[in-house]
Amino acid sequence: MLKKFFLKSFSLFGLEAPIRFWKYGYLRKVGWHQSLKHRLPIDGERNPLPWYTYPAIEYIKQLDFSHTEVFEYGSGNSTIFWSKLAKKIISIEHNRQWYETISPKLDSNVELKLIEDEGSYIRAIEAYGNFDVVIIDGAYRQECAEVALKKLKPGGIILLDNADWYVETAKLLRDSNLIQVDMTGLGPINAYAWTTSLFLHREFSFKPKGINQPEHGVGALKQYAR
Repeated sequence: MLKKFFLKSFSLFGLEAPIRFWKYGYLRKVGWHQSLKHRLPIDGERNPLPWYTYPAIEYIKQLDFSHTEVFEYGSGNSTIFWSKLAKKIISIEHNRQWYETISPKLDSNVELKLIEDEGSYIRAIEAYGNFDVVIIDGAYRQECAEVALKKLKPGGIILLDNADWYVETAKLLRDSNLIQVDMTGLGPINAYAWTTSLFLHREFSFKPKGINQPEHGVGALKQYAR
């Protein structure tokens, strides 16, 4: 009864559509409510998501990463997410408590390392070959970006989360002849928008996972036209 009263009252002020959007629309379908409730980046079915913006997540989900090797600065639900997409992921973490939390949740194609020393953390990628995807979402982001540039395969991607905060790091990557694509919007947990940026090598050629690109996103009106 109270719910009907409020919906009727809001409609008098032209607010019924926003209220219904909040309850039934995009935010609920992408799982924002669940992520806020549990304080974890998850979708509506409680599957792990990266703590990136929803536009970035939707774009990543439509590409085929099945033969790729990924290096990640900063572990979390993103590590679980990428392990379902990529052939192999190597992730490093500087926080011991978080390392111990996330370790038991990982699949066999994940190599997670705890590296607490700053210099060793930044240079950890140098112990491996080159990578198709490098994710910069942990500590010391500008320093990590400088090293990551040398370890990116032709055609690969560097992902920088919170790029609108790390503008100097974004400039460094952009000035290194990578193509900057900014994915700005809402994402899990947070009530504010931010930017997850993809920096594409000039030979970028990742194929779509399905028949179409773009695919219909979560909550999209599914129509087709020529």
